[in-house]
Amino acid sequence: MPKIYSYHVSPALPERLANLDELSLNLRWSWDHPTIELFRNLDRDLWEETGHNPRLMLGRTSQRRFAELAGDEAFLAQMDRVWESLDGYMNSAGWFARAHPEAFGLRAAYFSAEFGLTDCIPNYAGGLGILAGDHLKSASDLGLPLVGVGLLYQGGYFRQYLNPDGWQQETYPINDFYTLPLAPVTDVNGHPLTVDIEFPGRRLFAQIWKVQVGRIPLYLLDTNITQNTAEDRKITGALYGGDRELRIQQEIVLGIGGFRALKVLGIRPTVCHMNEGHSAFLGLERTRSVMDELGITYHEARQIAAAGNLFTTHTPVPAGFDRFDPGLVEKYFRDYAARLGLSFDVFLGIGRMNREDRGEFNMAYLASRLSSAANGVSRLHSHVTRKMAQTFWSGYPLREVPIGHVTNGIHAHSWISMEMNSLLDRYLGPRWADEPADGKVWSRVDRIPDQELWRVHEIRRERLVHYARNRLATFVRNRGGTGADVTVAQSALSPGALTLGFARRFATYKRATLLLQDRDRLKRILTDKKRPVQILLAGKAHPHDTQGKDLIRQIIHFARDPELRRHIVFLEDYDISVARYLVQGVDVWVNTPRRPNEASGTSGMKLLANGGLNLSVLDGWWDEGYSPEVGWAIGNGEEYSDEHYQDQVESESLYHLLENDIVPLFYERDEGGLPRGWIAKMKASMKKLSPVFNTNRMVAEYAERFYIPASSRHERLAANHGALARELVAWRRRIVESGRQIRVTAVNTPPIQNVSVGYQMKVEARVFLGGLTPGDVLVQVYAGRQEPASGEIVDGRVFDMDLQESDGAEHTYQTTVACYESGSCGFSVRVVPHHPEALLPYEVPFITWA
Repeated sequence: MPKIYSYHVSPALPERLANLDELSLNLRWSWDHPTIELFRNLDRDLWEETGHNPRLMLGRTSQRRFAELAGDEAFLAQMDRVWESLDGYMNSAGWFARAHPEAFGLRAAYFSAEFGLTDCIPNYAGGLGILAGDHLKSASDLGLPLVGVGLLYQGGYFRQYLNPDGWQQETYPINDFYTLPLAPVTDVNGHPLTVDIEFPGRRLFAQIWKVQVGRIPLYLLDTNITQNTAEDRKITGALYGGDRELRIQQEIVLGIGGFRALKVLGIRPTVCHMNEGHSAFLGLERTRSVMDELGITYHEARQIAAAGNLFTTHTPVPAGFDRFDPGLVEKYFRDYAARLGLSFDVFLGIGRMNREDRGEFNMAYLASRLSSAANGVSRLHSHVTRKMAQTFWSGYPLREVPIGHVTNGIHAHSWISMEMNSLLDRYLGPRWADEPADGKVWSRVDRIPDQELWRVHEIRRERLVHYARNRLATFVRNRGGTGADVTVAQSALSPGALTLGFARRFATYKRATLLLQDRDRLKRILTDKKRPVQILLAGKAHPHDTQGKDLIRQIIHFARDPELRRHIVFLEDYDISVARYLVQGVDVWVNTPRRPNEASGTSGMKLLANGGLNLSVLDGWWDEGYSPEVGWAIGNGEEYSDEHYQDQVESESLYHLLENDIVPLFYERDEGGLPRGWIAKMKASMKKLSPVFNTNRMVAEYAERFYIPASSRHERLAANHGALARELVAWRRRIVESGRQIRVTAVNTPPIQNVSVGYQMKVEARVFLGGLTPGDVLVQVYAGRQEPASGEIVDGRVFDMDLQESDGAEHTYQTTVACYESGSCGFSVRVVPHHPEALLPYEVPFITWA
């Protein structure tokens, strides 16, 4: 093969249009409707042909067209307005600076394996990436001092198409990064900036790219560069592709390489947020960096580094966590462990539930141990996660397992239609977009005339039908369909029919075929001539998930019934563009996961501001969001051991709701043709749910509950060469060494059988602390209602006991316990660690009970 001399060609713009270049490189255009309209006006056909990629558009626009635009006063005025808007946005302070001027030292780094930002950057696989993209957009809107860190995949995630039998096939198109709205980061000499990572017998290099997401820079690492071997260049070849070794390589590049990239860029984060466990190796690299900077031990450095780390898990089942064979970990980390001053067995223990066992290395356990906080992504998910993680905090009641939740949200401006955006601007005012978490603003939805709201919704449903027909016809042609097949595709769906949407990853627990349990009944619902119903479905199965692929195939075969062809459409190659049309146009979003396997789910949230309604199992976010006036619930939150029986019960509930509630309400019209009851439900959903389930609320919650406290604590522990960290490590060592000696030797209370609510019960306990002092611990009474069958205390309350006297290593404590509810009650006495600077019980999961 001949030697190829590479070069890159940039768009050549007339001076008067130079601002278009910078506008195309700042992804604020992806959620700013005036900027989107500007690029559409540049060339509407080219906007569609390039997949909504303004960077590629500029490269393909002819010089003749540029010359025309440079003399078009209307276009230039529009461009200047958009430019002034961006300039004002970039130079304004934002919520964070106004609300928290005391936190000026905060600098957060958000690590994720994928980021779903816009149609034309295929760097995401599904919900995790979409959430990460929305997180950055809201951080930008709020003015949060944050940077994103991830990987840049040459092939992205796969493109989906179906063969004639309806079986999913995959292709992996190669991305030309120089045609995307991103840019290589260069040094002062214009050379690409890289980081290097130690690999077995070699060094791996990764180039740094930058995506500007409004005010937020996102840095992405790319290993496809000439300094690497042919195999190593493939590490960032595809998202979630390859074997376990490729997976650990990707996660090393993300965690270790990502943290080193920040250092090369001169960015010193005070908080690192791990969006799932893929980036957990950053905890090790951050610890090693603190060791080098301060000249302290691993345990002291880990205390400082972990203080500024947060781990968010999105996984509701243990099998969902990344795990690696110890031999594979040894291949990549034996030398690294030595640099940390750890034996390799001790190193492996950091990634195991029980440090002494011989099991696999678990990235979630690693992330948890190298963080100061962990959270789930919905209220129900935090409960599920606490049950999974209770072994970590053995002895603590479930409700005290220190894993809370920050419920996910969506970036409303990225998902709302232009028509609805204009309607909300007119009746809610511009604050709905600037402060989408303000419930007072959303209460103004009642000001919108019913007929205007309904007309906007009908327009979006009509556009969805038009889009679906064209997309379906395109894929039918690509499969070699006949002219008759294309004609059928182009006549699918009805612009006026009740439209259901179902789009998500085709994993088996999401039960995409629950609607197909009784096919004859479903067919009757869909084909009712007076009250027709139609369903649009979309989604990808993992390339190795044959069960998921079979679900798609079942739907395709069912939809081929001649009577159903115009009522059921599967839209291939689900992506952000498809999702946007769906959430802006459907009437009802259907979600049928097997509870409690949906950590949060965000697809149904994207309908809210668009006026769509949700029909879902009470799982994930809907378990918090549901009330009868805003949508419909499938079941009452039951959990089943028999999955077949569960499917029967919940499919029956689904059909019943459609037949008796949803379809009649949609088609019940007044004299003017308006479904007043349906519109009332739309407005209730918009008012109640939109201000809660958005990422502005979510990111502000992360900032106030986690980022600000973690940043402050990290700085305190690092001050004076880690003096406070050394104190904490010494205290933890005392707890570990002497904790086994602790005993509650006696508990005394007046003899009682029956008392009244409000009774003050005096409790005294004698405790042997061994080598610990009373200042090292708290002695507590844990009291509450007693479960009759097991005798365990449920929903207990904690009462701290006061030290009364000491006799050597034995100490007497007392307190008064208020009897606050009737029924069978009980109490016990316990001893837990205590230090004013420790996060307990997260950091020291120790407890001794009477």
